[in-house]
Formats: sequence, C-alpha cells, structure tokens
Amino acid sequence: MSNCRNGHGGRGRARGMACLQLLVLAMGVLASACSRTPPEEALRETVSTMQQHIASRDAAALHALIDEDFVGPGGMDRRAARQMAAAMLLRHRSVGVTSGPLDVQLQGDDRASVRTRVVLTGGSGAVLPDSARAYRVESAWRRRGDDWRLLSLHWAPVGP
Repeated sequence: MSNCRNGHGGRGRARGMACLQLLVLAMGVLASACSRTPPEEALRETVSTMQQHIASRDAAALHALIDEDFVGPGGMDRRAARQMAAAMLLRHRSVGVTSGPLDVQLQGDDRASVRTRVVLTGGSGAVLPDSARAYRVESAWRRRGDDWRLLSLHWAPVGP
C-alpha cells in the first residue's frame, strides 16, 4: 500500500490515480466473481430463453441450446431435433409457448431435470391461433461451463 500513498506534486497525484483505478478494477473483478448466477436460476433463465427462441422463430438460436449428446423420442438426435423445429417453424408463421411452473431438480452442479406443462400454439399470424395443444414435458439438462444445454426431451399430449 505504500506505493499508493499520495505524494507531493504531479507524480504523486498520477500514482494516486493509478492506485484508484487499480482498486476500482479489483472491485469489479470481485463483484463479477461473486455474482455468478446460481445453477437453478441459470437453468430457469435458459428454459425461458429457449421459449423466446421458439416464439421468435429463431431455429439457429434454439439449436445452440441443444447439447451435442441430445436424445429425444424414438432416438431423435440433435440434427433431427433441429429439423423438426425448423419444420414446425416453417408450418406456422406465428408460434406461441406458454409454460406452467417449472419443477427443477438439480443433480449436482452440472445435471438437472425439468418437468412442466406447456401449451403450444401455431397459426398464420391472425389474432387467434390455428392450432393449440397442451403437453407434459420432461427434459434433462447438462451444464457445460456456465451454460445449460438440453440433453433430452420427452413430451406427451395432455387430455383427449
């Protein structure tokens, strides 16, 4: 700390400014290290982001959230999931996703499962959708670094 003491003259002020800048930088690094999003909150944000990508019809951004080891119904892999999403987005000019509460179960810091119910709507862009269907959805997630990726997805229609 003796190097940060305020001396006399311009040289002392310059040294004082440098110390102040160093202190502000150190505080910023500490704040960012301490503000890492907890795993469950980060996963909930990722699920919300995925729903936004579906609603905005952004197949590329949606695909980026799917893990390389993804497995879906009938042995569906990551590539087939992208193709299915692209076909759905081509079929409907507007797509809506309404989710119920998420039941998140963490398994350590890097695995999780999420259960929920969703209503998917699709249409031509008119006020009312052309189709709507409710589903029970179960998904498994893997954390890679700070990012959650969809590892598996299974869904079943709700009701008749």
